[in-house]
Amino acid sequence: MSDGVTLDLDGTEVTITNPDKVYFAKTGHTKLDVVRFYESISGPLLTALGGRPLLLERYPEGAAGKSFFQKRVPKSAPDWLQTTVVSTPNGTTSDALVAADLAHIAWAVNLGCIGFHVWPYHAATQEFTDELRIDLDPSPGIGFDQLREGAVATKEFFDELGMASHIKTSGSRGLHIYVTLESKWDGFEVRAAAVAFARELERRHPDLITAKWWKEERGKRVFVDFNQNAPHKTVFGAWCIRPRVGAQVSTPITWDELPTIDPDTLTIDTVADRVAAQGNPWADVNDEPQSITTLLEMSAKDMADGLMDAPWPPVYPKMPNEPPRVAPSRAKKTDTVKD
Repeated sequence: MSDGVTLDLDGTEVTITNPDKVYFAKTGHTKLDVVRFYESISGPLLTALGGRPLLLERYPEGAAGKSFFQKRVPKSAPDWLQTTVVSTPNGTTSDALVAADLAHIAWAVNLGCIGFHVWPYHAATQEFTDELRIDLDPSPGIGFDQLREGAVATKEFFDELGMASHIKTSGSRGLHIYVTLESKWDGFEVRAAAVAFARELERRHPDLITAKWWKEERGKRVFVDFNQNAPHKTVFGAWCIRPRVGAQVSTPITWDELPTIDPDTLTIDTVADRVAAQGNPWADVNDEPQSITTLLEMSAKDMADGLMDAPWPPVYPKMPNEPPRVAPSRAKKTDTVKD
């Protein structure tokens, strides 16, 4: 390994130790290459992540090595590092890194962090969840063409609601659609809005889209993962590199590009040039904060019509009006035994 390299990043010096350490064996990209990539797209990156707490996905031996998630900033962190106290679903707290500037990103990469998972609020205003995130996941047997169809249906519904939406690749097999929100609602309300949105989308496109939490009920349909909006839930960040063999990037795109985009071609080697040539598709992502009032009204109607809340992830406490946390097939077997 070579000696460390000290970078001046907008006035903050960050030392990158072992800069030649290979992070992606197939492509040969090093730790310093990852830092330089984030430096090359720092404007778009900080437009999307700036001021938000980050969950670190660390790969100390590179993308093919062992990994772990880290919420807590180590005690050895430099004095200039900005942190904020975040909560977990069970109520524990930790000091999380804030995406204050590029130096904070580089400092994390030096620890082996390749990609970042982002909280849906700003560190300064944690009481308000200001992003609604629609995560479209492919069920078994679903290809990217069906995901495209699901994304188009999602945009059409948002357009009907008068809500501006932005799309990105997940960096893996999915698509993420974001709506920036007014600072009025907490995470419970935003999740309720997401559940209502997913259920209505399924009603409109029952053969294409599902809002069913249990995998056995989804079939070959695009799943709208509403629980990505559960309070304290993080989502993989825009412009962040996935720890995949090809160093794919979770890349914001325009809606016009969706029919032809190949997410596997959006990598550490291509995305910076793409931004230089085409600009940032999410340049205005924070300029049009939206309202979820209509979606909350839809949620209230669903409850009044007798629907229960959708199931929560197992790490969350049992919630009011939540159905039993058991797969329908297991519930039927249990009922049969009792009878």
